[in-house]
Amino acid sequence: MRRYFFPVLMGVVGVAILMSLGFWQMRRMEEKRVYLDEMEARIAQAPIPLPAVPEEARDKFQAVFAEGRFTGEYVEVLAGQVGASPGVLVIEAFALPDGRRILVQRGFIEDDKRSLPRTVTEARVEGNLHWPKDADSSTPPPDAKTGIWFARDVPAIAAKLNTEATLIVASKQLGDGITPVPVDTSAIPNNHWAYAIQWFLLAATWAGMTVYLLWRIKRRTA
Repeated sequence: MRRYFFPVLMGVVGVAILMSLGFWQMRRMEEKRVYLDEMEARIAQAPIPLPAVPEEARDKFQAVFAEGRFTGEYVEVLAGQVGASPGVLVIEAFALPDGRRILVQRGFIEDDKRSLPRTVTEARVEGNLHWPKDADSSTPPPDAKTGIWFARDVPAIAAKLNTEATLIVASKQLGDGITPVPVDTSAIPNNHWAYAIQWFLLAATWAGMTVYLLWRIKRRTA
């Protein structure tokens, strides 16, 4: 029996660990589903006036509207769209009547149209509050020659354009040939079921290998 102890122990421990990882992925799948449902509900609801002090934990993806004017101060963030030429996202400073200055992601424009004049000033913006996590430690700084940014780093862009770090992602056309890129859930996959299946298959494989090892030990003993 002593010969079987260690293989059985390793088999039980290995299967238990792999099964627990599979069940963890199933819990993550449910958490992600709830998160996506809440996100879609916030995106789809009727817009409310822009809060005086937006908070990420409370207001992320909240549908809002604001009236004011574009200042002509903007940055361009490298981006691409399916079926379109390379281009940029235009994020512009937006001045409210009470003196607040916020950021508005107007949308996408192709490279060959970037030099066209932009005439929109007064506007009513409808969209969703967003705190994108595009930038990380490996994101390069804006290109010194072209001025193009490589991520939507809201605090840094706000400092550049002298606005508060509040970003509305426009959901409707605001003119000047800029195509809105509304917030949606398409870029947030929920693949945890597939990951769970992989862990369960690994657990089954581990169990099978353990049984095979015990069979080999038994044969050698016989």
